[in-house]
Amino acid sequence: MLTALKTGKGVTLAFFFFFLITTHINQVDAQQLSGTGYPVINRLDPTDLSFRQFINDVQANRRRVAQIRWRPLDAAENLTIFQYTVRQGEDLFFLAARTNIPFSAIATLNRLNNPTALEAGTQILLPSSPGLFIPRNIENDFEMILTTARQNIEQGSEAFVELRIRKAGDPQVFYFLPGADFSPTERAFFLNSGFRFPLRQFRITSSFGMRADPFGGHPHFHQGIDLAAPLGTEVFAAAEGIVTAIGYDPIYGNYIIIRHRNNWTSLYGHLQRVETYLQASVNSGTLIGRVGSTGLSTGPHLHFELRQDGRPFDPAGRLRP
Repeated sequence: MLTALKTGKGVTLAFFFFFLITTHINQVDAQQLSGTGYPVINRLDPTDLSFRQFINDVQANRRRVAQIRWRPLDAAENLTIFQYTVRQGEDLFFLAARTNIPFSAIATLNRLNNPTALEAGTQILLPSSPGLFIPRNIENDFEMILTTARQNIEQGSEAFVELRIRKAGDPQVFYFLPGADFSPTERAFFLNSGFRFPLRQFRITSSFGMRADPFGGHPHFHQGIDLAAPLGTEVFAAAEGIVTAIGYDPIYGNYIIIRHRNNWTSLYGHLQRVETYLQASVNSGTLIGRVGSTGLSTGPHLHFELRQDGRPFDPAGRLRP
């Protein structure tokens, strides 16, 4: 469980935030002033008055965070949030460079789980302070990683302030860690595909690439890998995504296809039975089926494929335990 910094210190009304102190946890509730409740930046250049104000706030907050890293309440008191609509050709890294705010702060406040999740026309929130915004209610694998990594934080080592920030309606609760950034593991997961092996225990019996067909002996391109395991072994989703196909094929037998971010898909073949349903939203590690030997199969195993934009890739180099 994340550890909150307790304090009896009084606080003042700050720019667009009202701070409610309890005996258990610090809470910051964003007040709406009009419309969205946040000042709007129309252009990311000094001719935009809101952008100029935002940059001034960023510079001041960077100095505060460097000086009072161990006092998150002080950093949160001066936190301001602005709204901006992403333009064509702009991505997360462009916004981070233009605003002088780490991409990790922008990504976590807007609940992005990968860099490509930001599209032109999307309304986003820009925080004026570096740090991580970890949501109380987890929605995806990446947020689970962020939360799990901070379950055993000792008081004072990485204290936080609880924020209520309005996003598309009702306030959402975040834990704000001023000055914090992604760990190397979190950064790698955010930037990369993050696929995991679909079986806990297995033996690779056939690799990706050219091989002799096990039934006819002629050269054949194997578009995935075969993972041998006992009949009925649990099969898990390799990453979060949406189940887009379930069916039976004379070669693949009972199969499942899951669509993932960045136009990736994963296929699970020769299943004994399916444990999910069409259009189901699955997380990495969700049980989806059982190892079988249906279709054109020499014995119990899982045939697993990874494709991006329809092109097959060797799963072995993209999977983690």
